[in-house]
Amino acid sequence: MIAGRLPALLALANLGVVVSLWWRAGGVRELDDTASTLTGLGRLAGLTGAYLVLVQVLLLARIPGLDRHVGFDRLTVWHRRNGKAALGLLVAHAALVLTGYAVGDGLSLLDELGRLLRGYPGVITAVAGLALLIAVVASSLVIVRRRLRYETWYFVHLYTYLAIALAFSHQIATGREFVGDPAARRYWQGLYLATLAAVLVFRLVLPALRNLRHRLHVVRVIPEAAGVVSVEIGGAQLERLKARAGQFFSWRFLTRDHWWQSHPFSLSAAPDGRRLRITVKEVGDFSSGLKAIRPGTRVVVDGPHGAFTTAARTRPRVALIAGGVGITPIRALLEEMPGAPGDIAVVYRAVREDDVILRAELEELAQRRGAQLHYVLGDHRGPGAAELLSAEHLARLVPDIADRDVYVCGPPAMADATGESLRRAGVPRRQVIMERFAF
Repeated sequence: MIAGRLPALLALANLGVVVSLWWRAGGVRELDDTASTLTGLGRLAGLTGAYLVLVQVLLLARIPGLDRHVGFDRLTVWHRRNGKAALGLLVAHAALVLTGYAVGDGLSLLDELGRLLRGYPGVITAVAGLALLIAVVASSLVIVRRRLRYETWYFVHLYTYLAIALAFSHQIATGREFVGDPAARRYWQGLYLATLAAVLVFRLVLPALRNLRHRLHVVRVIPEAAGVVSVEIGGAQLERLKARAGQFFSWRFLTRDHWWQSHPFSLSAAPDGRRLRITVKEVGDFSSGLKAIRPGTRVVVDGPHGAFTTAARTRPRVALIAGGVGITPIRALLEEMPGAPGDIAVVYRAVREDDVILRAELEELAQRRGAQLHYVLGDHRGPGAAELLSAEHLARLVPDIADRDVYVCGPPAMADATGESLRRAGVPRRQVIMERFAF
């Protein structure tokens, strides 16, 4: 519990230090009139917004402690909320400072903007950085994200690093908190260096060393159903990856068409030290091309990631609820999760019979483990769809569900709706372990 709260406490402590920099450089003592109040609050918004951008990068920097104690699903929720807060503060910074200077100089907003762009170092690059951040956040809005290919969304997000670099020189050169205060400058530079080090170590160096050690390669590609394939990956010393059922890797297959793309897929079988397996449904160019990958193809991975594992279990009995391709980590958990007959119940939501993935394996595992297996079929837009996975429906399928840990994996809308049904069914929030499949 303490380990899970430590990152939040550390982030809040540093936020307090950032606010203290503003206080030391004048703070509320300089909020004398309209112009100074606007610019003073704008400076505070800029400092806290820039700090939250660094937090934004760290949240998904694949830091093992965060992955292990917080879980990827919760990190993505924090990432989304923090990103909106950071952008809001930075837009407020630009608007407040521009308005405050315009009031103080007696100029129009347009004339003041021109004066700032011409006369203040780093303002042009800071404006460019803000524009990039707006584009990144806009690409993450649900209505936009649904229309973007994963590759496009991923590369747009890489511009976050460029935006941070563009804004940094402006902060150091013109920030009142740093001009003439070497200690403040060193602290601010230290935040940026620590963030850069975390990205380099956890996103580049450690994955590179891990891939050199394990020499991963495709063993075979297995057609499972129309538009669905499983890919088995072998390598050296796979047990040292310490992967667990329910976790995912980001996979890069070194072929002419796929080497530049990295996509996250959960393990669809419990790792046994000899192989890793993913099962992928065709939803885009990358996943559609996997069926043509040849055995022997080298594979580069980043992972394992996620806390959607048996380590999150707190109750003797569990319910595993999957939607669509979210069955893949659920199937792996069913294989690995300890329990006596009757301790595990699986609920699998799909639109049609043809959409059920890995059916033979699920039924064999359920029989061998003494697990209940329920298929819930039907279009979410059809008549009676509201009843499917409702609180009443779940209680009929698993009467003691309120006394179980419940693992939920599926598309965001399905996962969120199921989470609400579980709360209405009396399942405490602490007993719900969730993983949303956004792509």
